[in-house]
Amino acid sequence: MKFSSLKKLISPTVSIQGKIFVAFSLVTLLGIVAVTSIVYLYMRETVKNNAITSVTESIRQADESLNLRLEEVSRLNTVVATNKTVLDTLLSKTEEPSFEWFQEQKRIEEFLSALIAYKPYISRVAVIGLNEKVFFVGSPWLDKNILFTPMMDDLLQNGSGHAYFHQTGFNNSIVTGRELRYNRNLIGMVMFDLNDEIVRKIYDVKPTSDSMLYVVDRKNEFIYQPSTSALDKETIIKLNQELNGTDGSVERIINQTSYLVVLRKSEYTGWSTLALVPMKSLLTETARIRHMLATVAIIVFIIIVIGTLQVSSRMTRNIRRLRSMMMHVMEGNMSLPTVEIHSKDEIGQLYQVFKSMVEQLKRLLEGIMTTEKEKREAELAVLQAQIRPHFLYNTLNTVKYLAKLNGVPNIVEVSESLIELMRGVLGNTNEFLTLQEELQYVRSYVTIEKYKYVEPVHLMIEVENDELLQLSVLKLMLQPLVENAIIHGLSGSECEGEVLIRIYEESKELRIDVRDNGKGMSKDQIKALFEANTNTRFSGMGVRNVHERIVRLFGEPYGVFLDSEPDAYTTVQIRFPMIT
Repeated sequence: MKFSSLKKLISPTVSIQGKIFVAFSLVTLLGIVAVTSIVYLYMRETVKNNAITSVTESIRQADESLNLRLEEVSRLNTVVATNKTVLDTLLSKTEEPSFEWFQEQKRIEEFLSALIAYKPYISRVAVIGLNEKVFFVGSPWLDKNILFTPMMDDLLQNGSGHAYFHQTGFNNSIVTGRELRYNRNLIGMVMFDLNDEIVRKIYDVKPTSDSMLYVVDRKNEFIYQPSTSALDKETIIKLNQELNGTDGSVERIINQTSYLVVLRKSEYTGWSTLALVPMKSLLTETARIRHMLATVAIIVFIIIVIGTLQVSSRMTRNIRRLRSMMMHVMEGNMSLPTVEIHSKDEIGQLYQVFKSMVEQLKRLLEGIMTTEKEKREAELAVLQAQIRPHFLYNTLNTVKYLAKLNGVPNIVEVSESLIELMRGVLGNTNEFLTLQEELQYVRSYVTIEKYKYVEPVHLMIEVENDELLQLSVLKLMLQPLVENAIIHGLSGSECEGEVLIRIYEESKELRIDVRDNGKGMSKDQIKALFEANTNTRFSGMGVRNVHERIVRLFGEPYGVFLDSEPDAYTTVQIRFPMIT
C-alpha cells in the first residue's frame, strides 16, 4: 500500500477508519500515560511510606532497648540509694587509711560488684560522698577530684530522681546518677556509667548505606552520631529545633540534597532521635522501575497503534463490503460501478446507497407472493398430515378386531399398545404432559418391544410419592431412555432383562433413574453417546436429544446424566425442575 493511500485511509477527515484510528490512539496514549504515572507515583509513595515505617520502627526499637537499660540502671540506683551499708559508710567518721576504712571499702565494693555482675553494658559504678569518700568498681579510675568537675555539678543539680550526662573524651559513656540523702540531707551521689559501645550497637540503624542517625539530648549534645557525617553539628541541632522535638517525618533539602527526616522523641529520657535518609538512595530502585515503565509504555503504545490500525481496518472493511453489496443490488449486476460520492466518509456513501435501495423494495413483492404460495402449500400438507393418523388408528383397530376374531391375544395386546402410543404421540400436540401419562407411553412401548426378544423384558416402576405423578414433564422424555436401555443394553444379554424406573425428589428437583442390568457402557461409549446424533427407530429422539431439550429449556444443572459399568448395569438419571 502506498503512503498516500495509507494517509488517505487513516485520515480522520476522510474515513471512519481514520476516526477510529485517531480516537483509539489518543485514548490509548492518555490511558498509558495516566496508568504509568499513577503506578510510578503510587510506588514512590509506597517506598517512602515503607521507609518511614521501617525507620520509625527501628528507632522505636532502639529507644526501647536503651530505655530498658536505663530503667534497669535506675532500679540499681534505687537499690544503692536505699542500702544501709552504703549510707552508714558515707556517714561514718573513718578516714583513709585505716583498718575500718579498708573494711568499709571492701564491703561496698563487694556490694557494687555483685550489683553489676553479668551486666556488660555497665562499665563502672561509683558511690561518691560529699565528705570526699569515693568507692567504685569498674574503669576508669576515680578519685575525689570528681567532686569538682562540671559533670558532678550537673548530676547534683538534676539528680533528685535520675540524671543523665554524656561524658566524652578518652572514655565515652553515658553517666546516670542519683542523689544519696539521709534525713533529707544530701550526703553524696551514686553513678552508673553505660558503655558507649552499647549505645552505638543499639543505634546502628541504617536503612541505606548513606543514611545517618543522630541522638540529641535536652542540652543539644550528641548522645550518638555516625562516625562519618555529611552534615555538621549546627545543622542537626537547628533541624531538631525546627521540628520542635515532635514525632513524625518530613522531606527537607539540606545542602542541596533532599533528605527524608524521621524524628522520634523518647518520653523516658527526653532525647530526640533523628534519622536522615537521602531520597536519592531511597528511590534508586523506584527510578529504575520508572525507566522500565516508560520503556514498557512506549512498546505497548507502538503495539497498540499497530493493532488499532489493523482493528480499524477490519471494523470498516465490513462497512465497505456492505456498501458494495448494496450497490450491486441497486444496479442488479455483479460488476462494481463507479458511483458519484457526495459525502467524504463511508456513512455518507451508505446513505446514498440506502436511498437508491428504496426503489428496489418493489422487487420484494415478488418474494412476498412466492412466500404466500408456499404458505398455502404448507397448509395443504398439514391438512394431509392430519388425515394420516386417523387412517392409521382405523387400520389398527381393524387389525385388533380381526385378532380378537381369530383368538390371537398377542396381536390384540400389541395393537392396543401401539394405538395408545400413537394417540399420545401424534394426537397430543402439547409439549408438556403429566408424568403419569408419560409412564403410560413407556408401558405401551415396552409391551410392544417385549415380543421382539426370546427372554422377557421386565419393567418395574418405583414412585417415592404419588403426588410426583401429577408433575409436568417433557413429552417423550422417558421413552427414548427406556428404548436405549432395551435395544442397546438388554439386546443380546444372556440374563433376563430388567428395566427399573425410580421416581423421587431430591434437592428440590424431580429425579428419574432408568436402570437396566444389561451390557453396560464404557466411558468412551458414554462420551460418544452425547457427541453423536443418536436417533431411535421409533421417536427419532435419543438420549442426547432429551438432554439438549431439557438444558435448552431450563439450563444447568438439569439434564441427562449417565453412570455405567461394563457387563453390569447402566443408570440414566434425569434431573428436572418441579413443575406443577
